[in-house]
Amino acid sequence: MYFSVPPLIAVVLPWGVIAQQATASDVEQQSKPATTGDSSSIYTPPDKRAYGILPNYRTVEGTEGVEPLTARRKFWIASRDSFDYPIYFISAGFAGISQVENTNPSFGQGVKGYAMRYATGYGDQLIGNMMTEGVFPSLLHEDLRYFRRGTGSTWARTFYALTRVLVTRTDAGGSRFNFSEVAGNSVATAISNAYNPDTRNAPQNLEKLGLQIGTDAISNVLKEFWPDVKHKLQHRNAAVTPLF
Repeated sequence: MYFSVPPLIAVVLPWGVIAQQATASDVEQQSKPATTGDSSSIYTPPDKRAYGILPNYRTVEGTEGVEPLTARRKFWIASRDSFDYPIYFISAGFAGISQVENTNPSFGQGVKGYAMRYATGYGDQLIGNMMTEGVFPSLLHEDLRYFRRGTGSTWARTFYALTRVLVTRTDAGGSRFNFSEVAGNSVATAISNAYNPDTRNAPQNLEKLGLQIGTDAISNVLKEFWPDVKHKLQHRNAAVTPLF
């Protein structure tokens, strides 16, 4: 016997509702690097969706002059990552993969099986976001944001982005092991056993944990290079000569 997903989501949902009372401008204000009187240093906030679909509320350009986030604002960012519309399409994609691989066979196939896999997949992402971006960063005073490097070779920037799931910035401005990422996803994986009846043994839990952390690492890489991709696309469009 196992619990259904809705009660578990209902436990986390109030945090998201409370957190959304903070405004986007509040978060941007705390994410904004210090600027000088020179107009060339005017801060431009990152796109809130990289590639048009990937939630990008955690990305910050550089670390100089960045103020720490309050617990309230950490939960605001977690709620944006959890309830912004692209996550529903991402959950649908993961549910489709699970359907093909017949993950949790007891869910069955067909529409009912897909709906169960969609609900559990979304539940995994929702609880994982709240744990890694809201609960643990607040308790451990760690900064949940991704501080984009923006310079250096492609390999150096890729390595930097991938390793941010293991190294994080503290609210005091230092660096240390990313307890929020690892512990938060571990707790989320443990909770997922309540509504994933067929994937509860240790190897399967380690696989789920690895998938969650790996997904976050790849997400960091995409966020790191999105401004470069966007610049090239804009440059290419500007270079197109109109026919008339």
